[in-house]
Amino acid sequence: MVRNLIRVFTSTVAAFFGVQSDQRRQTDFSTGSPIPFILMGIFLAACLVAGLIWLVGMVVPS
Repeated sequence: MVRNLIRVFTSTVAAFFGVQSDQRRQTDFSTGSPIPFILMGIFLAACLVAGLIWLVGMVVPS
């Protein structure tokens, strides 16, 4: 379970930043359901937005 979560996380992060290899992408899409990758992508996008909001809040005086 943990190994699967780590694999989904690393694959999604690599795809998120555009550095995932074609071989890894094909392996991800050929095994199992795409739902874990979609959910991880939504989670990482939400973390990115929250991090940017926090960073802007720290830089811009209120």
